[in-house]
This record gives sequence, C-alpha cells and structure tokens, in this order.
Amino acid sequence: MDARPDTGRSGEAAAETLYVRKGFRVVARNWRCRIGELDLVLQRGGLLVICEVKTRRGARFGAGFDAVDARKRRKLRTVGEAFLQQARVLPIAVRFDVASVRLRLDGSAVVDLFEDAF
Repeated sequence: MDARPDTGRSGEAAAETLYVRKGFRVVARNWRCRIGELDLVLQRGGLLVICEVKTRRGARFGAGFDAVDARKRRKLRTVGEAFLQQARVLPIAVRFDVASVRLRLDGSAVVDLFEDAF
C-alpha cells in the first residue's frame, strides 16, 4: 500500500497548523487547475502566501526543501498566477514559501518553514 498520500496530508496539516498559529487564515487547500496544484494558500492582512509542502518520513531522499527545484518553482509561479486570476484575490503582496516537514516515528512533525523561498 502506498503511504505517500497519508504522508502528504499529515505534512500539510502540520504546516497549516503552524501558519494558523502565526495568524494566517487558510484561503485554499490542495487547489487544483489543469496545470497543477497548490498545497496551501494562506492570507494575513494584505499578504497572500502560496506554500509548497514537502513531507518526508526519513532522510533517504534528502529534506523536503531539496525537491523544490527550478522546474517546480516555475510551475508553482504559473499555477499561482492561475489561482490569482480565478480566485479574484487582490493581495498587496504574494510570497512563495516551502514547508519542509519531517514526520517522526511517534507521529509528530517537525516543520521547517522557508519563507519567501523563491
């Protein structure tokens, strides 16, 4: 059985919890369009944050942040533009973050948040 969907959902929930504690509200989760998906879209005041969440259960494949390469960053920008057009959101600023989440054996999560990652 493939545990990746559960791993991803757990990481997204941990990242979301961190943002909510920082005063953000969730605008969208797993927003999809024909060109891709945004894991989390959050807002605090005039700031809109688009967060890519990468979750790992171990270090075998490196940290989650390492998976957000130049190609992935370009795609996230394009999907982010599509979101802004469809959602008709008019933020003062847009920031792209990466949440690198490591799930521990006990089920707890360690979230390293890279604000303004690209």
